[in-house]
Amino acid sequence: MDKFTTLTGIAAPMPLVNIDTDMIIPKQFLKTIKRTGLGVNLFDEMRYDRDGKELPDFVLNQPAYRDAQILVAGDNFGCGSSREHAPWALLDFGIRCVISTSFADIFFNNCFKNGILPITLPQEAVDALMDDARKGANARMTVDLENQTVSSSDGQEFRFDIDPFRKHCLLNGLDDIGLTMEKAGAIDSYESQMTQARPWV
Repeated sequence: MDKFTTLTGIAAPMPLVNIDTDMIIPKQFLKTIKRTGLGVNLFDEMRYDRDGKELPDFVLNQPAYRDAQILVAGDNFGCGSSREHAPWALLDFGIRCVISTSFADIFFNNCFKNGILPITLPQEAVDALMDDARKGANARMTVDLENQTVSSSDGQEFRFDIDPFRKHCLLNGLDDIGLTMEKAGAIDSYESQMTQARPWV
């Protein structure tokens, strides 16, 4: 998992509330167990018409937001069924941070396991960042995980809270496997001791 330290990038405004995981990645794309290749189908039913052509009004199809790395979204982002493919699709598209007033619990937890930083802020802060995101590609936000701040293109700064353990994992690029591998020495030592103490096992 890639480390998340400081991110400066384009933020796409998506003010819809209750964006669920089926909207993020529709069910027909859940057949794969790969974490890559889903970005093209992110928000599929909002991005494309029935013939597979891009809908020009959808924010991520607009030239200013095709390379967005931050999403400023409406309330209750990631609700619905508990599919890890949702953060996979966001990450594969290039989204590393989602900002909202609230997230569904399972989606929120899955983000951290996949290197995406979900930031919860008060409504007035999200409104200010949403307005900033609407300025387009020239308005770049900065997310500083170490200092726990989001800065708009015009210099407004908003502080966010994050669990210290999750912050440690993101800063060091540690998913569940990475956390286990940090203990590899202790695991090897234990297995060696058990082999000597219980050779019949």
